[in-house]
Amino acid sequence: MTTHQDSAPRRPRRPAGWRRVPLRLPILLFTAGLAPLFGKRLLLLHHIGRVSGLDRRTVLEVVAYDSECGSWTVAAGFGPASDWYQNLCRHPHTVVQFGNRHHTVTAHFLPPEAGAEIMADYSRRHPRTARRLCAFMGLPSDGSETAFLTAGSTIPFVRLDASDGYR
Repeated sequence: MTTHQDSAPRRPRRPAGWRRVPLRLPILLFTAGLAPLFGKRLLLLHHIGRVSGLDRRTVLEVVAYDSECGSWTVAAGFGPASDWYQNLCRHPHTVVQFGNRHHTVTAHFLPPEAGAEIMADYSRRHPRTARRLCAFMGLPSDGSETAFLTAGSTIPFVRLDASDGYR
């Protein structure tokens, strides 16, 4: 008997039921005007449901932020099957809330090579968090630069670029 091993990482299941409740709590904090509590680490992504056409909201960690250009890079930790990721593929023009300000953005899906560099940079800024995230997602997590480059090339990254009137 042989076993089949995939080269793709085995992603954890997306939270459902009561496990989803604490993950949705930051949306309420953004809605209540308490977004500055998150500093520059989180943003609220508004996206349109690809099937329903309804407004959806998801809080995402900002992996990289460029204040000069007005761009935020986020990662689809649960992979390209994430609803928000698929919704952005269908409707790349959307709105994000960063702090208490809303910005019109366009989503750009980054190639794996760019994702590798982004993850390596993130791991230098947040080493413990990067190791824990990689371990949670079933990716190499020994803390080496090579492991983070490998992990970053398998995680889908999206850069959200603000419209011309950013400032």
